Amino acid sequence: MEFYYIQTQSHTNLYINTDYKYPQSLTVSFLQDSCGFSLESAVSYSKKLNIENVKNPNSILDLLRNHGLTQTHIGNLIRIRPLLLSADLDNTLMPNMEVFESLGFSGSSLAKMLSKHPAVLESDAHAAVEFFRAHGFSDKQITTLTMKRPSLYLYNADKIFKPKLEFFKSLGFSDFEIAKLLSSEPYILTRSLENHIIPCVQMLRRVLGIDENVLKATACYQIFESNKIHMLHPNIDTLKSHGSLLICSNRFSEIVSEVMKLGFDPNCRQFVLAIRSMAQNTKKLWGQKVEAFRSFGLSEDEIYAAFKRQPMCMSCSEKKIKKMMGFFVNKLKMKPSMISKSPNLLLLSLEKRVIPRCSVMQVLMLKGLMKDDIGIVYMVTMAEKKFMVRFVSKYQNEVPVVVRAHQGKIEFQGLPIAMKM
Repeated sequence: MEFYYIQTQSHTNLYINTDYKYPQSLTVSFLQDSCGFSLESAVSYSKKLNIENVKNPNSILDLLRNHGLTQTHIGNLIRIRPLLLSADLDNTLMPNMEVFESLGFSGSSLAKMLSKHPAVLESDAHAAVEFFRAHGFSDKQITTLTMKRPSLYLYNADKIFKPKLEFFKSLGFSDFEIAKLLSSEPYILTRSLENHIIPCVQMLRRVLGIDENVLKATACYQIFESNKIHMLHPNIDTLKSHGSLLICSNRFSEIVSEVMKLGFDPNCRQFVLAIRSMAQNTKKLWGQKVEAFRSFGLSEDEIYAAFKRQPMCMSCSEKKIKKMMGFFVNKLKMKPSMISKSPNLLLLSLEKRVIPRCSVMQVLMLKGLMKDDIGIVYMVTMAEKKFMVRFVSKYQNEVPVVVRAHQGKIEFQGLPIAMKM
């Protein structure tokens, strides 16, 4: 019976019975001495590795160090995949390291990429990179793709990826557009062509009609996310229930395409609201509303940002938009950009809610009972019961007129003290 001597990190001498308790004591020792693992961790990882069958494990560690990986990086890789130490150094690891180095990976960037999937070091990286290059991907795009989803290197590119690239090409995408889409969202390459991608496109065809619109919507990668396509059915039913599908098919197709391009998530209620809101406007009316916002100094980006936050703000009439914006900007001295960040303000009733509450604040400020530590947005959007308790009921005995102000019977002339934005 043979015993193997190990000194633990706590300097406690430990003899391991190699014939009985730990048959891979050399592996345990190597993982401790060369990789810096604790005895407990080394014993655990040794179950997946027998260092006695490995030709040159120290050379593998040297290779990792020579490419800028720290001891911590290396330890993390071995922890995730102990078998990395038994990989073919000359025919696999070294060639793959050269490929990743050619893509700009080294040091921390290499460590970050490998930590996601260390097994890529044992793949045929050269074949994978050449596949993507042959299909129009630039090295920069391949680098992006690699960092986002290194596991793609473990797939059979010709068998798994090529049919998908050909399918996107059949939709009208150019090689440049395909490379741009897939390098940005490489997870699409892992989706099933028959069970997910094709059904997704077929659904879009039913909704959008012509392939030109399908192409535009497909360029919005979120549509390929897991389960997103299944959400289109109930969303379409919701649109039908609100009469949004009664508009002509071409116009509806344009609206859906535009909503998709703006980045609305088909899985969210905002997607349906955006379509409903757009469907309530002709192109001319939509343009007039955009101009109404512009007249108060909002940029087009700010207008569409407001629309994304609250799609129904564009269902307001042009007259209401001007009236609400005018009051907030001219009477309350709010910056237009603040309104674009809180578009729910535009859905409130000016006469029944906003002005009465501002009148209450006017009365309280004149009496010296209210300072400027209350924000305008918070004040006009809080629940009615909460507003009553905090600003009306609390002061009605001391300042009875506050009740009349809340009833809209006091003229609002402006706030004597500027409130927080």
